[in-house]
Amino acid sequence: MLPSEDLLESTAVDATAAAPGSLDSFPVLGIDHLRFVVGNAKQAAHFYATAFGMRCAAYRGPETGYRDRAEYLMVAGRTRFLLTGAARAGTEIDRHLAVHGDGVIDIALRVADVDRAYENAVLRGATGLEAPHDAEGADGVRLAAIGTFGDVRHTLVERTDDAVFLPGFEARESTGAAEGAFHEIDHVVGNVELGRMNEWVEFYRRVMGFTNMKEFVGDDIATEYSALMSKVVADGERKVKFPINEPAVGEKKSQIEEFLEFNGGPGVQHIALATDDITAAVRRMRAAGVQFLDTPDAYYDTLDEWVGETRVRLDELRELKILADRDEDGYLLQIFTAPVQDRPTLFFELIERHGSQGFGKGNFKALFEAVEREQARRGNL
Repeated sequence: MLPSEDLLESTAVDATAAAPGSLDSFPVLGIDHLRFVVGNAKQAAHFYATAFGMRCAAYRGPETGYRDRAEYLMVAGRTRFLLTGAARAGTEIDRHLAVHGDGVIDIALRVADVDRAYENAVLRGATGLEAPHDAEGADGVRLAAIGTFGDVRHTLVERTDDAVFLPGFEARESTGAAEGAFHEIDHVVGNVELGRMNEWVEFYRRVMGFTNMKEFVGDDIATEYSALMSKVVADGERKVKFPINEPAVGEKKSQIEEFLEFNGGPGVQHIALATDDITAAVRRMRAAGVQFLDTPDAYYDTLDEWVGETRVRLDELRELKILADRDEDGYLLQIFTAPVQDRPTLFFELIERHGSQGFGKGNFKALFEAVEREQARRGNL
C-alpha cells in the first residue's frame, strides 16, 4: 500500500465538487487514473520516467500476488498512469494487446458514490462490466466498471482514504525526475467510426449528465485531402472533458481512419496534459528523445496578427514549433507529439492555458496538415 504523503501529491480531486446538480446521481469528481496496456510495462515505465518526467510510485505483479501481470503506477502532479503488461501468455491482457497494440484501456473516473453512480448508469443504458464491490486488500476503495466506445472502459472509483491506490500495490522509492513536464490531464480524446460520434455524445449526456461543450463540423477540421468531425462533452465543472472524433468524407484517408485501422477499432487517440511552462516541458522532453510534430515556418509569419502577445515570444514559439490560439476568453499554447508506440495510434498533447477553454480551433488546419505529412511518410495517406 502507498503511504499517504506519496499519493496525496498525485491525486485526486476535491470531494466538494460533488455538489448537487441536474444529474447529481452521477457526480464526477475527476479522472482518477488512465490505465494503459503495453507490451513491456517495465520498459514503458522507464520511458515515461525518462521522457515525460514522471515517477514510479508503486508496483504490483507476480511478487505481490498478481501472477498474470506486471503494473507500474506513474505519477506527475495529479496525473496518474497505470501501465499494465502481461506476465503470462494467453491472458486477457495479452489478447487485448494483440488486437489493439499499446494504448489506453481504462479511463478511470473518481465518483462520490460508486453504488449510486453505477446503478444510475446501467438504468440509463450503460453496459455494466463490474458490479460495485470493495477492493479486497485496499481498505477505503470501492470499485465498479461500465463500458464505453470500443474496448475502453470507465472504472468508477470511490475513495475514502487516499493512502491506498488499488489492491496489491507496494510503494516504490521515487524514481524519475523531481519535476514533471506537466501536472494534470486536461482532456482525453476518443476516435469512433463514421456515423457514431453523435451516438457517444448522447451516451455521455444520458448516462453521466455531460453537456456538449464544443463542436467542430463541416470545414472546421479539413484540408485538401481529408477531414474529421469532433464534439466535446464535459461534466458541469469542466474537470472531465472528452472530445469525440469521427472521420468525414475526403479524398484520402484521414487520421481517424488510419487510427481505426491500426487500433483495431475505436479507442483513445490522444491525451492532453496541462503544463504551466510549455517551453521548458518541450525542451526537456525533446532532449529526452520525444518527437513532436513539425510546423512549417510560414505558420508563424502572421501568427502575431491574430493571436497577439503571449507569455512566450514569437521567435521562441517558432524555434520550438509550438502552436498558439486565441478566443474570447484568452489564449492557449499547444504542441503534439508523434505516436509514442510502433502503431500510429496514441499520441500526446502539451497545453498551457491562459483563460482560453478552447481546443486550438485556429490551429486545426496546421495540425491536420502536419499529421498528413506523417501519414504520407508511413504510406497511409
